[in-house]
Formats: sequence, structure tokens, C-alpha cells
Amino acid sequence: MLAVILLIWQQQSSTAFTEPTTVPNQISLNGEPQAATPDLGPRHKLSYRQWLDILKQEAKVAADKRPPQLNILAGDSLTLWFPTELLPENKNWLNQAISGETSDGLLQRLTIFDRTQPDAIFVMIGINDLIRGFSDKEILNKQRRIMSHLRKAHPTAQIVIQSILPHGGEEATWQGRDKLLAIPNSRIRQLNQQLQSIAAKEGVKYLDLHSLFINKQGNIRSEFTTDGLHLSSVGYVVWRSALQVYSNVLTRENKQ
Repeated sequence: MLAVILLIWQQQSSTAFTEPTTVPNQISLNGEPQAATPDLGPRHKLSYRQWLDILKQEAKVAADKRPPQLNILAGDSLTLWFPTELLPENKNWLNQAISGETSDGLLQRLTIFDRTQPDAIFVMIGINDLIRGFSDKEILNKQRRIMSHLRKAHPTAQIVIQSILPHGGEEATWQGRDKLLAIPNSRIRQLNQQLQSIAAKEGVKYLDLHSLFINKQGNIRSEFTTDGLHLSSVGYVVWRSALQVYSNVLTRENKQ
């Protein structure tokens, strides 16, 4: 699958931002498809509580309207800023991410979308836990509880845990650069290996994005990031390609 994703990325990266594409549906407050927007405007300045209120409203719309082929994205700022126009087509997407989110924060708000009936839920969480100094044991315990809750609350959905991405190391320019440098990328790699093992035990899927984003030094590839932490447009093309391939795999599995 890795080779397929890389091939798709090479084909898409040169055209994804120059040619018009079919925009997937993203749940909005009025239940109508939301137009593709490159940024969140003033929404990125909202407090955690204000963000939570918006996500509750959007999840309620999804639960009431029951859009077909609903996929949910859950996580932190990396997921939050996923360009709408790059999400795989022919699906409805509900983005339940909050900037700065931790595993514990996500765990506490999973019930918000319990009433939705998604086909799949894609989770990426953990980098902010590392930045804030949580231990591997704490992170893995919270991740395990997230998997357990989602599997029980959404028994017919495909639950997909995505790997934690590496950071830019010495090349990082993010304002919290010192905090990133205190986290060896080798630790992230080992943490992902443990996440994969836990996912298998919990009966959920695991999507290895980490292998797609690293360079020979084990850091995130410079063209995939804006500051060593957040993703560039090219980075999102790679992620989109992985989601597209994986979604196709899940669709075939559901039909069997």
C-alpha cells in the first residue's frame, strides 16, 4: 500500500492546487454541504469551549440528518486544518478536531458524536501529549480508552487509528521548537509501534502515515511541513492519498 500511496501522491501533488477538483461534502450547521475554504478565518481564534460548542452543533446535524457515507476526522490542529477540497470525494466528512488537543481532551469529548452513524472514524492524536510532557504510558492508556469507546459506541463503523507524525528536528521553526527538540523522533516511532499493537488487540484498524512522512534522518520531510510541526499543502496531498487508498480498502472489506 505504501508504494501505491507514493505513486498517487506523485501524480496529485503537481495538480491538486492548480486544477479544479470535486469538492466532498463537509457537514455544516444547517446540514447543507459546506463550501471548500482554505482556512478557518476567525474560527481559529476561538476558545476551547467555543470550539466544543461548534463541534457539538455540527455533530448534532450529522446525527439528525444521517448523511450517507459519513466519515469522521478526530484529532488536533493537524486534522483541523485539513483542506476541505482535498478530502476524498464521494463521502460526507465531519471534522471533529480542535487545535492543541490532547488524547485526554479527545477522550473526554468522544460522546459528542456518539449518535452519528459513520462508516469510518479516522483518529490522529498524541503529538500535543508529547509536547506537554506526558509519558508514553499515559499516552498509550488514553489511546487505548479512545479505541475502546469508539469501538463500543460505533460497532458498525471502521475505527482507524493513524500514526503520530514525526517533527522537523533541528530544521523546525515552530514557536515551540525547543519542546519539539526534547522529543526524539525515535520515541515517536516506538510509540507508533506500540499504538499499532494496541490497535490490533482492540480490534481497530491502524494506518501508518509515519512511514510516508519521514526522511532518511527520521524527521518529517521538509516539503511536507510549514514549520516542522504543521503540514504544508503538499503534506496534506500525501495524507489525502493515504486516506483515499485506505478508504477504498475499507469499502472492499465492507462488501465482502
